[in-house]
Amino acid sequence: MHHVTRAICAVFAMVWCSVALAGTPVSSTGGPDVGSRPNFLFVVFEDMGSRIGAFGDAVATTPVLDAFAAESVQFANTFTTAGVCAPSRSSLITGVHQQALGTQHMRTRSPSALLSSGGPISYDAAPPAEVKAFPELLRKAGYYTSNNGKTDYQFGEPFTIWDDQAAEHPWRGRPDDKPFFAMVNILETHESTIWPTDAFSMNPLVNIVRLRNLWTLSGKEKVTDPDNVDVPPYLPDTPVVRADIARHYDNIAFAEKRLARLLDDLEADGLADNTIVVVTTDHGDGFPRMKRAIYDSGIKVPMMVRLPDHRDAGIKHDRLVSFVDIGPTFLSLAGVDIPDYARGQPLFTEISDTPREYIVAGSDRFDGTLEHQRAIRDERWKYIRNYRTDLPFFQPLNFRDQLPTMQELWRLHEEGSLTPTQAQSFATPRPEEELYDTVADPHEIQNLAADSAHADTLTRMRAAYDAFAADTVDLSSIPETEMIEAMWPDMQQPETAPVVFSESGRSLILSSATQGASIGYQVGESPLWHLYTGPIEIASGMSITAKAIRYGYAESTPTQYIQAE
Repeated sequence: MHHVTRAICAVFAMVWCSVALAGTPVSSTGGPDVGSRPNFLFVVFEDMGSRIGAFGDAVATTPVLDAFAAESVQFANTFTTAGVCAPSRSSLITGVHQQALGTQHMRTRSPSALLSSGGPISYDAAPPAEVKAFPELLRKAGYYTSNNGKTDYQFGEPFTIWDDQAAEHPWRGRPDDKPFFAMVNILETHESTIWPTDAFSMNPLVNIVRLRNLWTLSGKEKVTDPDNVDVPPYLPDTPVVRADIARHYDNIAFAEKRLARLLDDLEADGLADNTIVVVTTDHGDGFPRMKRAIYDSGIKVPMMVRLPDHRDAGIKHDRLVSFVDIGPTFLSLAGVDIPDYARGQPLFTEISDTPREYIVAGSDRFDGTLEHQRAIRDERWKYIRNYRTDLPFFQPLNFRDQLPTMQELWRLHEEGSLTPTQAQSFATPRPEEELYDTVADPHEIQNLAADSAHADTLTRMRAAYDAFAADTVDLSSIPETEMIEAMWPDMQQPETAPVVFSESGRSLILSSATQGASIGYQVGESPLWHLYTGPIEIASGMSITAKAIRYGYAESTPTQYIQAE
């Protein structure tokens, strides 16, 4: 075991270089001129997909999002790196694919998933030491950073990322002299908000969600006729499914009003002319074969970037964009260096004649349900590699199984009433390879991998995936227990070394012996934690409390420095 652990640790220590598959940045008409210190408002709807009128959905009632799209640069071919939230968010916040961070499994803390020893899985991923969340890099550059409470990156809750991790308002708590980066997560479109609210359940989780939905969705109107929705061919066209889809549309219509209030607040505070607003969603819709899938239904999302003065409004880019590009884009627009480990590229740079060729996505364990898939996609073709051909696509999964649509699928499957297309998700063995023409077959139903007419395309896409895999750490190539052992020896969370104070003239230098540790400190009796970025000028009577954190590790014990009067 120990030689395996050392080998895995060596993998973690690899120096990552930019991969050719990352392609080159998308550009606007020469790039936005927003000044050196723009503010940023980053709004992420949950489980929403592209159900927006401006993105071609004729059923959607989305006047706020449609108006925002008209004022924005639109990226119609944006893709998440996973079809589920936590792995997707970890790559979003770092610019690194989740399988290279150890965050690819949903979740790292999952009582329903068991280790081979029989105990529950419960760990925080420990990414390579150099990896930082991009809001921390913005904070280091002088930005005030806030989040409204949804982090969920699976490497813990590092206190150094956010000035305010549960902000009551995105920017109104900041010092007046600081630009801000504010991330607002909108829950009202989440998969669980589709669950019915009109019936008591024997499942305590369902009742908790039901009560939450009654509260958070209070005042929601029914604006969508179930008879008017489109049912994709992989879902049964029944009243239950249509009602769920209509409920989802209504949730979106309700949730977009939160975006309207945020935009109104920007105007009221006189900040709209120096704030870049980005709106997207963390992955596809919260329905079966959408959420948790790496078909386009699970990973293709809308993204809109509203620049100050609405410049470049209405421009629509069809180039491929990956979620690993988002962090580098914010850093570039703020004038902050992009770290070498980031796999993405900024979207607004000098005009390039060479667009990104491919995006890559993955799917791994969901709670106690095993999975291992990888996908690579160009502008038209999607290639999927199935590593667990013995497992059906649909397996029992407690959270997903609470959705009436999923219950309908299970019922019809047991009756033998599903169409061949619908039944395919329950079938084994799965093919080792899948190939889809996403233009001719947007639902990715017809697998062309065995079609000799597309042999050349299959060979090209297979080679593209193999090239990416050869140049990328993929921690799903080893058992999860070995991965955990490499990050948490003996399955125990390592602790960050405490902060050491050293004086250099009239400056105070803070350090931790843990490689990659971030340091925060408090001054005097203030409860605020400042991110340490360099030597602190010593003042008479100064009192400083400091602690350190490496992502995935436990925080260090706080230490204190007191300067004599």
